[in-house]
Amino acid sequence: MTINKLFVIGSGTMGSGIAQTAVQSGLEVTMSDINETFVERGRQNIEKRINRLVEKGKFTAEERDKALNRLKTTVGMKEAETADAVIEAASEDEKIKSGIFKELDEICPPETIFASNTSSISITYLASFTKRPDRVIGMHFFNPVPIMKLLEITMGYVTSQETLSKAKKVGEKMGKVYVVAKDKAGFIVNRLLDPMLNEAVYLVDEGVATVEDIDKALVYGCNYPMGPLALTDLIGLDVLLAVMETFYKEYGDPKYRPAPLLRKMVRAGKLGKKTKEGFYKYE
Repeated sequence: MTINKLFVIGSGTMGSGIAQTAVQSGLEVTMSDINETFVERGRQNIEKRINRLVEKGKFTAEERDKALNRLKTTVGMKEAETADAVIEAASEDEKIKSGIFKELDEICPPETIFASNTSSISITYLASFTKRPDRVIGMHFFNPVPIMKLLEITMGYVTSQETLSKAKKVGEKMGKVYVVAKDKAGFIVNRLLDPMLNEAVYLVDEGVATVEDIDKALVYGCNYPMGPLALTDLIGLDVLLAVMETFYKEYGDPKYRPAPLLRKMVRAGKLGKKTKEGFYKYE
């Protein structure tokens, strides 16, 4: 079975980014969320981003129209029954994601492939909520999805080689460079990256240096494109906290303990760019 139709669950930053990249690559996409307001906002963001590509001469008006015609939106998951594959890009929460997979298993035909965009949660765990664990896989995209080239594919304990092959083909179709990881919390990138971001928060909390100087140290000392605290704002402090809590639960190592300041800021609603304030303030 060739994958031509995708059903994307989630219309936020990641979901809309995945949907946009897919329709630009010639795939038919239905993007879903829990209410019409979220879905419409996601669609508008996709249209704005593609229109900017047209303005910059990277996309023609004809290409834009064809891409947007390949995008449909819906509320709920009923229409997933006609998709070749489903990519879940909901909140980084075990209960939410496992509930989605359980419901999808009742809606979709047995041959439908389920993929999760999770950055830390076990694929084997999510697959256990279905009757098709061999057809469940991790497809972790990076923000912003239309720009970032990497796709991190994660094999669950019983994920089949056929499912892996199809995930690779979808990634290639979407213009991604893929890497394949075993099902260990954090996989490759976040296992390396997120503890460093968490440590940067510890540095702020301990008063070792200012936010600006911590970021400058990594930008000019290690040639990073942006500092760890600016990156945390971009990712979302709530997302980093969720990942670190997963690491701490899975590995039990104190080095993965979330920084107290990180937890405090999330409780205060200072989540980064999406709330206009994190370690920096945004207009």
